[in-house]
Amino acid sequence: MPKIPYTYKKMTESTLRIVAHAIKIIEGYQEQGLTLTLRQLYYQFVSRDLIPNTEKSYKRIGSILNDARMCGLIDWSAIEDRTRSLQSRSSFKDPQHIMRAAADSYHLDRWANQECRVEVWCEKQALIGVFARVANRWDCPYFACKGYPSQTAKWEASQRMINYQKAGQAPVILYFGDHDPSGIDITRDIRDSMATFGASVYVERLALNMDQVDEYQPPPNPAKMSDARARGYVERFGKLSWELDALDPPVLMKLVEDAVKKYRDIDKWAKVVEREKQHLAMLHTVRNMWPQVYSYLCREHSEAIYKAEEKIETDSQYKFYERELEKSEHDGEGIAQAAWSERLRGEFCSGCGKLIDDVDERDMGMCWDCWDKERK
Repeated sequence: MPKIPYTYKKMTESTLRIVAHAIKIIEGYQEQGLTLTLRQLYYQFVSRDLIPNTEKSYKRIGSILNDARMCGLIDWSAIEDRTRSLQSRSSFKDPQHIMRAAADSYHLDRWANQECRVEVWCEKQALIGVFARVANRWDCPYFACKGYPSQTAKWEASQRMINYQKAGQAPVILYFGDHDPSGIDITRDIRDSMATFGASVYVERLALNMDQVDEYQPPPNPAKMSDARARGYVERFGKLSWELDALDPPVLMKLVEDAVKKYRDIDKWAKVVEREKQHLAMLHTVRNMWPQVYSYLCREHSEAIYKAEEKIETDSQYKFYERELEKSEHDGEGIAQAAWSERLRGEFCSGCGKLIDDVDERDMGMCWDCWDKERK
């Protein structure tokens, strides 16, 4: 989407410098096919020592970027909101449109014959777009916990894990969360809940961990001392905490990719991919031949409608004759009864039951098609 100005606002030199830095960061990620949230962009400013890591700085960056977009300085699609999205049913222009969609979206379950079943869970809804991209690439289900997962979500997950086990697979959850009192404890909560609900699951916490904090140096925040788990956290890690959003999206995606490769059998994977290619070739052939398929179906449909209408007409005439016959029987009209009985026999084929109007066919009591079949 282009940069569209809706208003004008005079900006100071320092504000314009922030806008210029934002554009440079955004363009760098767009070249990698990534779109940032406001919070991810904010952490890029902090990690580059462009602004201090404070709530005031976060609000200022948000305000400046809003103004820059309204003034047409920043692309409207450059920053995404992953927590608010429109939901709707899928719709298609015509049958050919859905045939194309089916061919393009078809894929086989690449984990069906693997020894493990992997799911990707992250604490934050705002990061689901990052994980969705890499999880889809490796055919892994993904889930945003939105803090502590609800009891309903955990029970439903446990039932999936139990079904994986019944299929002879070992369930694995790759978990990503903040390094703060609650973010650390959520890992424990997931493990305990799965065990309570009878599912044997290996929960691997991939991030955020202290070794990654040491390696990537994400901006620290004070640990929330109001959190009920703060005391135990401070005893283990000190008074600082770190958000998962502060890690670069490519870093998070690589963590998922490396872990997934560890749990898959590459030979079994390759066989499924090859079978999928064969199926896709078939679907694309049907898609490309849709005009011919459509023309054939139209002919068949028209013929079916004609036969149905013919049957309705035949059935209605037959019922009319039956009613007249019943009436004549009720009135005791022997001559009329005989006449109607004769007409019933003569009007309909004794073989297929369809209405006949040819004189010779009436004499035979059947249509020519049935007569030919009897001769053979």
